[in-house]
Amino acid sequence: MAPPAPAAQDVRHTGRPVPSLGTGRPARLPPHPADALRAAPSARLFILATMLTITQALFDQIVAHAREDHPDEACGVVAGPAGSDRPERFIPMLNAARSPTFYEFDSQDLLKLYREMDDRDEEPVIIYHSHTATEAYPSRTDLSYANEPGAHYVLVSTADSDDAGPFQFRSYRIVEGQVTEEEIKVVEAY
Repeated sequence: MAPPAPAAQDVRHTGRPVPSLGTGRPARLPPHPADALRAAPSARLFILATMLTITQALFDQIVAHAREDHPDEACGVVAGPAGSDRPERFIPMLNAARSPTFYEFDSQDLLKLYREMDDRDEEPVIIYHSHTATEAYPSRTDLSYANEPGAHYVLVSTADSDDAGPFQFRSYRIVEGQVTEEEIKVVEAY
């Protein structure tokens, strides 16, 4: 039996947090490949792509957003067709926290985004945000908010913390609190 979800989140039948604004009507989320894990917890074989393939244009848009919002953290989503693992639609979001050390999606914007993705048969393929003073590695807070096991979590550091240049661009899979860094392949087109 799957462990119970945190009481602070509305997870309905899928086990995935449901954006809600207290309207009594949660957004209908598209089926997610990770739901198979929840349906059969004893069958823990779940294969995720271990490489993020992203176009140069999307890569550049994410980096530009991180630089524009500096010194505050930037955040956003790149949506793609459900089940495709192909990022296509760049959606920069407002950091409601307006903080250099923390990001938070605006709840109204997030609800609107999930409804829009549902209508377009899309899902969040990439969830990204920036770190302004530390390396591009998920913090404990980032792990606590990572609730899309099928998504690539991209972190862009706008700090030159490793002498490798003005930014780092790294991608991770985060499933049940386990962080796995993955290779990134930048292509001109799919």
